[in-house]
Amino acid sequence: MNEKGIISLSFNQDRTCFVCCTETGVRMYNVEPLSPRERFDLGGVSKCEMLNRTNIFAIIAGGKYPKYSQNTVLIYDALLQKFVMEIICDSNVKSVRLRRNKIIVVTTDKISVFTFPVATRHIINLETRPNPMGLCEITPLETSTKQIIAYPGNKIGSVHIMDVSNLEATSSSAPAILNAHQGEISCLAINPLGTLIASASSKGTLIRIWDTCHKVKVAELRRGSDTATLYCINFSPNSEFLCCSSDKGTIHIFAVIESDLNRRSSLSPFSFFSSYCQSQWALATYTVPPEVGCICTFLTQDTVAAICLDGTYHKFAFSKDGTSRRRSFQIYLHNCEDEEI
Repeated sequence: MNEKGIISLSFNQDRTCFVCCTETGVRMYNVEPLSPRERFDLGGVSKCEMLNRTNIFAIIAGGKYPKYSQNTVLIYDALLQKFVMEIICDSNVKSVRLRRNKIIVVTTDKISVFTFPVATRHIINLETRPNPMGLCEITPLETSTKQIIAYPGNKIGSVHIMDVSNLEATSSSAPAILNAHQGEISCLAINPLGTLIASASSKGTLIRIWDTCHKVKVAELRRGSDTATLYCINFSPNSEFLCCSSDKGTIHIFAVIESDLNRRSSLSPFSFFSSYCQSQWALATYTVPPEVGCICTFLTQDTVAAICLDGTYHKFAFSKDGTSRRRSFQIYLHNCEDEEI
């Protein structure tokens, strides 16, 4: 949490809205154009997951003075203005993911998948190594035929992936394993169709992209050479680009499909140099307040927005040659007004 009272930030599935979780509840905003949607005074909330742009969202209590138990996922209906469901776990819940037919609840060492919303029932438990950040992502596009989930595996640096679209309570299924990194997994993202996964480790220097069908690495992108904490990774709507944010105060934009657009070291043609020189570097970079938690997403194929825990909203436009322009806004959480700065 910071001086603005924001505990966490998150996007909805199609990245058209974002939520500020605070010590008093949640505040929801439209990403573009930037405007307040709703506020709910529910006590301290550590995490909130919107269900697209519907009246349903899930919360996990948190902060200094939580009103509800932190081992419970609460489902709220904004039309009825009340909680309509709860899922109680054996330990504190770290994160939750929603789809129109699934709830995924993440604790420190387990991921539980439930059907939703009618006749909610438990389908499967997936064991993980210690996962204090509650890392788990699921295919965001509702029309995708596959509902791929990705989460840290049992082995350090591994990522497990599984299609949960056709799981039943009596089924038994083993996840596919990607040996993604040498260090702990710190950030994950899935493209809209669930065909690609991006992963990063606690070192934060490399982002690797994986094909979920063939379970192979298809790209390796270099954020930088210094260790950094990655806050967020997101694909563009058609997976042509990828953006990421870190505690270095920089938003990086990479080309995924036309990878030759990414910058490379002048030494890269010489094969006897290390893989560091062979790396793909960002097509474009932008600065935001350093050491402040920040999430980022694509507004269009060539425009990126970043929302930071200090209450600022930043918008960047870029072209394939790396040129860019920016606008910045200040979000006032207490009166839900926005002022261009």
